[in-house]
Amino acid sequence: MWDNLESGSPSPPAGEGETLTVEVAIANLRHEDLSLRYYAAWWIGRFGVREPGAIDALLDLLSEDRDQTEAGGFPLRRNAARALGKVGDDRAVPALIDCLDCSDYYVREAAGESLERLGDRTAIPSLMQLLAGGLTAAVQVQGKPHLTQPYNTILEALGTLQATEAIPLIQPFLDHEVPRVQYSAARAMYQLTGEGGYAERLIQALQGKDLQLRRSALLDLGAIAYLPAAKAISQTLAENSIKLIALKGLIEHHLTLTHSDAAPDLSPDLIEVMNLMDSLL
Repeated sequence: MWDNLESGSPSPPAGEGETLTVEVAIANLRHEDLSLRYYAAWWIGRFGVREPGAIDALLDLLSEDRDQTEAGGFPLRRNAARALGKVGDDRAVPALIDCLDCSDYYVREAAGESLERLGDRTAIPSLMQLLAGGLTAAVQVQGKPHLTQPYNTILEALGTLQATEAIPLIQPFLDHEVPRVQYSAARAMYQLTGEGGYAERLIQALQGKDLQLRRSALLDLGAIAYLPAAKAISQTLAENSIKLIALKGLIEHHLTLTHSDAAPDLSPDLIEVMNLMDSLL
């Protein structure tokens, strides 16, 4: 349950997950105990609470600085930024765009993820700005486990937002030294151009030696719903659960209904994907 907790973040209060209600969670967003506020932000995002009071309090947390860690991070801002993307309220877009200028790498990452979820194209210019400097600027931060910007998140968001104007900025990242960044660039380029060669790069990545990179490529192929990848996905040396998630992405994107109560219109390709999924169960 406690994914996305970075070093220096508050610990969840014991037992709170079993008793929290919407009313208590909203109240806790303004509690003096920062750990209660942190957990409440996670809980509201997890359960998609869209009450106006919750949104207002989450927006206020985006400027919270009392929990700043020794490393300079802002855990409450991170969790609030993630939660605002999950609850899906467009009022959060301007504030999340502002978060792209935050000194905390992980706040910028969370804001980028949420802007992608919200799908508002007004975020495109600010996301593009984070790619300024290209490969020359996209280097490891000394003493930190990350690059200067959350490039994976930025590239994927621009692809999802159909930011064709960003293609010249995205393309160089196909040659970045970090494979995961290469994959995100290929994913975005396929989404923006429809050219299968970019998706084929992700299929090739399924043969790599690193399990974590194979997992990433699987999820990228599921996200772009590249049907020709179905068989390769099913044969990848990775957990069946992740392969099923990727194949499910293919199905969800391509499966269409003629009307709400109609039977699914299954093409031969989709039937093959379903059979592959059955073989993994």
